Amino acid sequence: MSTRLITALLASIPLAASAQSQLNLTQGVTEISQRVYDLHMTIFYICCVIGVIVFGAMFVSMILHRKSKGHKPATFHENVKVEILWTAIPFLILVGMAIPATKTLFAMEDTSEAEVTVLVTGSQWKWHYKYFDSDVEYYSLLATRQDQINNRLDKGENYLLEVDRPLVIPTDTKVRFLVTSDDVIHSWWVPDFAVKKDANPGFINEAWTKVDEPGIYRGQCAELCGKDHGFMPVVVIAKEPAEYEAWINEQEAIAKAEKEEEQRLLSMSMSKDELMELGERVYLGSCAACHQPSGEGIPGVFPSLKGTNMVMNDKAGHINIVVNGKSGTAMQAFGNQLSLRELAAVITYERNAWGNDTGDLIQAADVNEFLNK
Repeated sequence: MSTRLITALLASIPLAASAQSQLNLTQGVTEISQRVYDLHMTIFYICCVIGVIVFGAMFVSMILHRKSKGHKPATFHENVKVEILWTAIPFLILVGMAIPATKTLFAMEDTSEAEVTVLVTGSQWKWHYKYFDSDVEYYSLLATRQDQINNRLDKGENYLLEVDRPLVIPTDTKVRFLVTSDDVIHSWWVPDFAVKKDANPGFINEAWTKVDEPGIYRGQCAELCGKDHGFMPVVVIAKEPAEYEAWINEQEAIAKAEKEEEQRLLSMSMSKDELMELGERVYLGSCAACHQPSGEGIPGVFPSLKGTNMVMNDKAGHINIVVNGKSGTAMQAFGNQLSLRELAAVITYERNAWGNDTGDLIQAADVNEFLNK
């Protein structure tokens, strides 16, 4: 009887179906994920049969050949035939399990002939996606409302599994993922694809998928990577190839327009009020989780920005740490995450908020000059 038929028969029992949906391995939506599921179920049934035979023999022996019925234990030992038998049978079972397992592993690692390649980079605590065949790249951040996280509102249907910009891939297309990290070890995991790859700093791991049906598929970071590890969801939208091409073209046009607009704005100066207003929004969205809305940080964990020497006196150092981050700490680089105007605004805000009052106004041109040194 085939694995799929046995699974179908079990699923016909409501209680078993309910338990499977909660406790069993995800079947997924790709050929590879189905092969992984079938392999899992095949080995599970083999283990069940072995368990029934072994424990059945034990219980039969204990019940039918117990001392109270007058049975006495045998005294034989070192039976060569038995030794060979119980060595050969497990060996053959393991070989039989290893053959399909090896074939599946080879298929999972075969990233050749991919039509689309996406660089997936983990950062504390977000994902960055870069399409190799087009001029499209962006960060994907948690979109669950803070009111839900802080228990002021009821949890949504996809609590902690929703993002502002999902990864978009085409259906019926082999998509290769190059997975890495720019700080600590993360793990990019989408159960429906049977894809789980560690993102290691300085290394690139490969994975791939080919989704047959359009849809939204969710996952998360599966490696403990810091205090916001639970806030690193993965959302992938699979679109029909024509719809995907239209989306890519739209994103390229948007990216081109944003670059042109940023270049145009380099020659324009923002007023202090404009810088402070934009800077506060950026700070609360990107910095306040660590340094706190008050700028006082968390003693011994995240440094204060209130009245510190760098903020008050070292303008170049302040720009450098916001743009490039600080290795060995949780201070990540925001140079690729924020626009020049946003970088200038948040630095200006930090130098003039909470009583700092340095009077320094950092413009986008100042940040651009620093980047071009």
